[in-house]
Amino acid sequence: MAFVISDNCVSCGACAGACPVGAISEGDGKFEIDAAACISCGSCAGSCPTGSISEE
Repeated sequence: MAFVISDNCVSCGACAGACPVGAISEGDGKFEIDAAACISCGSCAGSCPTGSISEE
């Protein structure tokens, strides 16, 4: 199951740097996770300072 980023995202980019497969990119106003590329490892959720990332 892929992870998703909520609207609480502050676009700090910590999650993108933590993703081992590069599934996270900067979107319009917040970062976005490519569900097809996400391997559901949870690294992004652990790196998010605002707790904006959760399992879909």
